[in-house]
Amino acid sequence: MFFSPSQKPLFLLGRLDSRVAVTAPGQLEPAMEEKAFNFKNLSSREYQGHKKKVHSVAWNCLGTKLASGSVDHTARVWNIDAHGHGKVKDIELKGHADSVDQLCWDPKHPDVVATAAGDKSVRFWDARSGKCTQNVELSGENINITYKPDGTHIAVGNKVNEIAWNTTGELFFLTTGNGTVEVLSYPSLKVLHTLMAHTAGCYCIAIDPIGRYFAVGSADSLVSLWGVSDILCIRTFTKLEWPVRTISFNYTGEYIASASEDLFVDISNVQTGRSVHQIPCKAPMNSVEWNPKYNLLAYAGDDKNKYQTDDAGIGHNGRFGELAIASCREDRVWPEEQQQFMFTIEVEAGQLLF
Repeated sequence: MFFSPSQKPLFLLGRLDSRVAVTAPGQLEPAMEEKAFNFKNLSSREYQGHKKKVHSVAWNCLGTKLASGSVDHTARVWNIDAHGHGKVKDIELKGHADSVDQLCWDPKHPDVVATAAGDKSVRFWDARSGKCTQNVELSGENINITYKPDGTHIAVGNKVNEIAWNTTGELFFLTTGNGTVEVLSYPSLKVLHTLMAHTAGCYCIAIDPIGRYFAVGSADSLVSLWGVSDILCIRTFTKLEWPVRTISFNYTGEYIASASEDLFVDISNVQTGRSVHQIPCKAPMNSVEWNPKYNLLAYAGDDKNKYQTDDAGIGHNGRFGELAIASCREDRVWPEEQQQFMFTIEVEAGQLLF
């Protein structure tokens, strides 16, 4: 469904994700060489938070706040200073009566976040106070939500795998379970192209922030890169061996992160197609998202205890996933000596709900 945040619903459409982590500040200019980003210096840390499995993570437009949505019926907003060393503060958003399956930030307002939940509602929140400012009741259990780039409309879905606008808001993309991607004009919703993108279901889609490309992740374990102007496939990324659950471009459009049931997050160079780094994970990943201002990657995933015994001293008690932060520079999000775990997410392994 498409609707304006300040109006009644105008029209309708959906998807979900599951775990969190981050790949931190390393500022790159477009077209710089791969070696300019020192991936070897990346490191990670865990933090505590939700009581149950996390479905979605998203950064606000300034890259200062990270939101997470969970099966525990809540969302959380974490205030993160990419150049600071203070403790990460969080605020809980309570009000949904079912799992918060997806969330997104207003692209024009750094303190407005929208959540879509299984209780068939979409809520808008003031991230400063934690108060719900608007509640829209829809007809289905929502699994996907995304803002139009100018912040004037939101698309919400409950059947298609994933949805996205291009950077100008003139094109709207739908991924399907039969391997196709529908490209529609907006706001007419006229079908312009039906792409036979993959041999299996298309699970996720991401738009290059520069506006040149879009990428599609599929159950065939491939990520395909397409030109927005000509709608032609440019190359594929083949590092993963399991169905691709989630993908994201970094803020310069130079790198793309992808993840699946493989126990790593792959980072590849968009121009060359080469895998330049892999972030080891203790469980399958369900959600990755780059910070819009820095090379800081948030990722969320399944219950690591299903795959290995929890490490002693981590501070976990039961079935938990974790928020990790990986940094390649000295201006880390956390102080080097800080050992406390502030954000740990309870997650359960299982099939994606596509």
